[in-house]
Amino acid sequence: MKPIGILGAGSFGTALAIHVASSGQPALLWARRSATAEALRADRQNRIYLPGVSFPPALEVTADLGLLAAAETIVVAAPSHGYRAVLAEHLARRGGAALTVVSATKGVEADSLARMSRVSAEEGARAGTELRFAVLSGPTFAAELARAVPSAAVVASEDGELAAALCERLAGPTLRLYSSRDVVGVELAGAAKNVIAIAAGVLSGLGLGHNTLAALITRGLHEMTRLGAAYGGDLKTFSGLAGLGDLVLTCTGALSRNRRTGIELAQGKTLGDIETETTEIAEGVKNSRVIARLAHDRGVEMPIIEQMVEVMYQGKSPRQALRDLMTRELKEESRL
Repeated sequence: MKPIGILGAGSFGTALAIHVASSGQPALLWARRSATAEALRADRQNRIYLPGVSFPPALEVTADLGLLAAAETIVVAAPSHGYRAVLAEHLARRGGAALTVVSATKGVEADSLARMSRVSAEEGARAGTELRFAVLSGPTFAAELARAVPSAAVVASEDGELAAALCERLAGPTLRLYSSRDVVGVELAGAAKNVIAIAAGVLSGLGLGHNTLAALITRGLHEMTRLGAAYGGDLKTFSGLAGLGDLVLTCTGALSRNRRTGIELAQGKTLGDIETETTEIAEGVKNSRVIARLAHDRGVEMPIIEQMVEVMYQGKSPRQALRDLMTRELKEESRL
């Protein structure tokens, strides 16, 4: 059996590699830096992102992209700002052979406003590669996935047969996968929920209660659904694992980097302070302004997203942002 290649040895890329290898399939995890790959091979664990979780025997690590050329399926687990460069570098090593790309990235490219499906199509065309695309998303903290905590997620592709086949190959006793054809909805839900989770962290940092958090999650889901509908997404996606499921997890779970960022903002830290104290920047930080731009382009109201942009980038106080949200014009709840 040919290995599944995983591009990106951060927390989620490593967790996916551990899951694949633990399910009895060979997995080849690529790390950008040779020193990182050497440490992962020597330690047989990722001491930085997933300390204490041992690598199964079927998991190999490399910093040589050429070794992944034989893989017919790769999972790209890079942040949205690095996805294009990583994929382009990999495609340049393959010589145009057909490839299935699974995006595990929850974000949108800042300059182009392109989702990873479009980025993949563009880079595949540039490399002359027949490329089939899918996106994997859902409520899956890396630390829990790596430790075989039962989880569920969605694999979406416009090719329904491909989505079903990937579910069969990537699922296991501790990861149940559901197929979908709604690439747009799954990608936008994954990007937008991160910003709502930062807002949830702000509420926690301000010492507010369950009433406030429940309202935020509910209205945040409404905003995500509005955005998805404007770009042709399926409304049902947003009430499923990639939408509501991931939103609830990221807004309430202690392992959420986005929620933790919001807590620190409420404590008076700046983005600069937060970035110097962590090895992984929350995707919602960069994608807040991107989501706001996507909403503006389609005339979609996303007041929570707008307030978080003002808090993070314009110096607005979290308490003032909350006050402005609470005193907006009263409206009918169900209006999209």
